[in-house]
Amino acid sequence: MTNPQFEEVKREASEAVTQSDLRSVYTGVIHENGRHQFYFGNDTTEATELREAAAVQLGMLMRVLADRSDSSLEELSELAVERAEAMELR
Repeated sequence: MTNPQFEEVKREASEAVTQSDLRSVYTGVIHENGRHQFYFGNDTTEATELREAAAVQLGMLMRVLADRSDSSLEELSELAVERAEAMELR
């Protein structure tokens, strides 16, 4: 394993998504063979609340990626848009 902290992060994430006080959950999984899965759920039916929760989650991910990958938010945003457009979600 390249990153020794990865197992700890997986354990913490697994515990966090089972908490009872969650409003919104997004988990994206990428397998070694490139297959990807996502789980996205919100405790709301309001479009504005859904957009806000999704924007907060996306912002958190972008901030972490920018910090850890030495990339700008703009670079990551462009790449994310390209990937999202190419994905065939079921």
